[in-house]
Amino acid sequence: MARLNLTGDRLANQQLARPRFGCPVEVVAWLGAVQAQDYAGAKWAVGQRLAASTDAEVEQAFAEGAILRTHVMRPTWHFVSPADIRWMLALTAPRVNALCAYYYRKFDLDAPFFAHSQKAIVKALEGGRQLTRAELSSVLQRAGLVKRDETGVNLRMSHIMLRAELDGVVCSGGRRGKQFTYALLEERAPRAKTRSRDEALAELATRYFTSHGPATLQDFVWWSGLTAKDARAGLEMVKSKLISEVVGERTYWMPASVSHARSGGRRAYLLPNFDEYVVGYADRRAIFDPVDGLGNILSNHTIVLDGQIAGTWKRSVASVGVTIEMKLFAPINALHARRIARAGERYGAFLGIEAKVSSGLG
Repeated sequence: MARLNLTGDRLANQQLARPRFGCPVEVVAWLGAVQAQDYAGAKWAVGQRLAASTDAEVEQAFAEGAILRTHVMRPTWHFVSPADIRWMLALTAPRVNALCAYYYRKFDLDAPFFAHSQKAIVKALEGGRQLTRAELSSVLQRAGLVKRDETGVNLRMSHIMLRAELDGVVCSGGRRGKQFTYALLEERAPRAKTRSRDEALAELATRYFTSHGPATLQDFVWWSGLTAKDARAGLEMVKSKLISEVVGERTYWMPASVSHARSGGRRAYLLPNFDEYVVGYADRRAIFDPVDGLGNILSNHTIVLDGQIAGTWKRSVASVGVTIEMKLFAPINALHARRIARAGERYGAFLGIEAKVSSGLG
């Protein structure tokens, strides 16, 4: 038990400390999936897990389809690799559809409707075309499946496209300016691997505990969105490849060869909202005390010092540079201030502009 260091081992296994990968798809595949509803934040989440990268490089990987963005777990958008998208969707989509069943009923979206709408979507996108949601809404309007002036048309379209993603019909295309597009999954990932259900359970468990460990079964249930029964089955299949430590009433699972790059805990990190270091666990008490009144920590960009959340940050980007405004929860010493300044420099380098850090106490 003395060997277990939750924050140090997680920083290492998540590739925040001493990252060893060279391109975005390697990071995404290692983590299994990267939560990505905040697109700019998700790019930075990938970028700072690379030894050296820029926003433009991650954007290019997305535009080329080296990494894809789709609804795959919980439900929300995630980055996934093209090689993993098919088997992961087959495993997790039934759970996401069950969570969305109320909204499907609310908007009169049943199996015949999805069949008709997806046929129209395929016809509109085939041949490598990439269209925005608004453009696909017009396609469905012309097909008589969506009315332009109906109440809740935007929410209805959101769930139509969500289901098309979950059914493996569409995924992300490249961006058109700042607008997101959809493309056919079959054209974006034509050789995507499929797995049996047991193989998929075992693979997802392996990816999670290897990249996110030390973590508990309950953490895996939260992250994957699977039932406790399925998550336990996946862990049972692979636990011979893992090691475990019992602390109190919790059993933590992690890769047998922990990298122990705990010096990474002495760095400061400017994490984006929904970063896997925060969102990847059901129990986050190892990195912050929820009774301290920090609010919804998931939706905030967070400052990590010594493995702990020490504050939040916001950015203001201009052509000449980025200003990073910090809100610290407690005073920091000069050493920590220098580490945060270096973290700001890393973020500025990622964006390709100069970074200026301004600090303050909340």
